[in-house]
This record gives sequence, C-alpha cells and structure tokens, in this order.
Amino acid sequence: MKHYKITTVTVNPALDKSTHLRGLVPEQKIRCDAPRYDAGGGGINVSKAIARLNGESLALFTAGGPTGEMIKELLLKEGIKVDPITVQNWTRESFVAVDDNTNSQYRFGFPGAALSELEKEMVLEKVKAIATDFLVLSGSLNEGLPTDFYKQIAEIAKKSNIKVIVDTSGESLQKVLETNVYLIKPNVGELAKLVGVDRLEMEEVNDAAKKIIAQGSAEIIVVSLGPQGAALITKDSYDYVPAPNVAKKSTVGAGDSMVGGMVWALSQNKSLAEVLRWGVACGSAATMNEGTQLFKIEDANRLFEWLKSK
Repeated sequence: MKHYKITTVTVNPALDKSTHLRGLVPEQKIRCDAPRYDAGGGGINVSKAIARLNGESLALFTAGGPTGEMIKELLLKEGIKVDPITVQNWTRESFVAVDDNTNSQYRFGFPGAALSELEKEMVLEKVKAIATDFLVLSGSLNEGLPTDFYKQIAEIAKKSNIKVIVDTSGESLQKVLETNVYLIKPNVGELAKLVGVDRLEMEEVNDAAKKIIAQGSAEIIVVSLGPQGAALITKDSYDYVPAPNVAKKSTVGAGDSMVGGMVWALSQNKSLAEVLRWGVACGSAATMNEGTQLFKIEDANRLFEWLKSK
C-alpha cells in the first residue's frame, strides 16, 4: 500500500445538502433554491481542507447506498485519494438552510445508521493495513458503535508508531485519551469536562490542558476558544493567537478546517507556532463562506500572514 503522510478516518460521513430560502413559516410549503451537495463528516472535511492547501491525504470512510457513492464521486472530483469501505446501510445526509430574510442559518443533522459487526471489523482491518505518518480521527460515531471505537483505532495506529490526532467529544474523547494520542482539539467547554469542572476562564486553560498532558493523555492540546481564538499547549509551552475579525457567513466545517490546516502544517514539518496559526487561519477562513464549502486558499493565506505577527 502507498504511504501517505496523512490519513483521515470518517466512520460516520454525511452527504451535506445546503440551500437558501426566503421566510420560514410553519405549516406552509417553503420554496428553496437549488441545493448544493458536498461530501461531509469530520475526517472527510479535514481531507478537503488539506487538498485546498495543495496537500495530499487518504480519506478512509464508510460508504453505503447512493449517498455514499455520491460522496466518493464528490471527493474524487476534488482530487482527493479515497478508500471507501462499502457498508449495507445508506450513508446519512445533513441539511443546512439559510433564510435570506433574516440571514439565520438552520442546521439539521441525522444520525448515522448502525454498522454491523463485520463492518466494524472492516474499518479496523483497514486501519491495520495503512501506512501513514498522521492518522486523523474526526467526527461523531454511528448509532450503536461503542464509545471506545476511536480508542480501538488509536491503539492499532500506535503499534505502528503513527501519530494520532483526535477531534471528537464526549465519552469517545475521554476513552481515546487512555491511549496517549499525539494531539487533541477540544473547545473550552470540552476541556472543562475533561478536567471535571463546569467551566474554565481564559486564564485557567493553560493549567487545565497541562493537567491532561501530565496524565499522559496527549502530547499537544489545541483549545478552540471560539471568537477569542485558540491556544496550543504542550508540557512546557503555551501559545495563544486571537481570531481574525472576519465577516462570518457560516460556522459549518470551521473546526474541521482548523484541524486540516494544523495537520497539513505538521506534515510539512512547520513549527508549532505556525501549526497553530495555520489552524486558526483555515478555521476563520471557513466561516467566510456559506453552507458547507469550507475555505478558499487565498483567504487562508491572507489570514495566516496577518496571524504571523500575533
């Protein structure tokens, strides 16, 4: 098998459908614009972000039915290398609608259909066979999957000295941290849960992250602080950058774009300071576009240049 610097895993992908409407009125038929379709799901979005930075990754994902086939075709059109795992149930859809009258965005996400025991094993066997430097586990898990499924994948990857990057939440994040992964990207609320408190103030983020690192759960923690920016913490360093002031149109895919920018920078052997700034630049640039389109490279480049001095 070909060696890829980056491989992304998406066990619960989605065919993202987005549209515009003018006036959301109960009980009435709502006329919408022609829909836009995008391949979605955490890891898939990370691969798309890497492609926009002229990087290369392998997108490993489950794909079922016509929706799964459409996701594969959309990724191939973007020049992304794919390794779909064919499953019986159709891949889920998600739906984003923008009301032009109010500029309000409505996001609807459906649960992913359950994977059979055989299909779970297919995912794990694929991971055993990959040759990669960085493995990105991103997004939600399907209905019925055990909360330690990402942990199982991470344990397999670590046996091959693969650096595991995780962007998920809840119990699946807590479980995967038992394997000492390379990098996690919680938001400040998720970080608070990991250290057992209700909330964290800005000045408490560094100590909270270092506590998790000291426990051997992760080497690098990047904390997303929303409109305040982001911080990158290791056992002996702390770096913070503010979020650029941009005209936001959608937050869909911003977190995945941030992860994509960071893992791309890591694969290019850039410094951790640059890794953080590329992540914030790509995440912020993604909010400048509608629907599920992620970011434009020219926006990411411009924001990165601004962040270099921060």
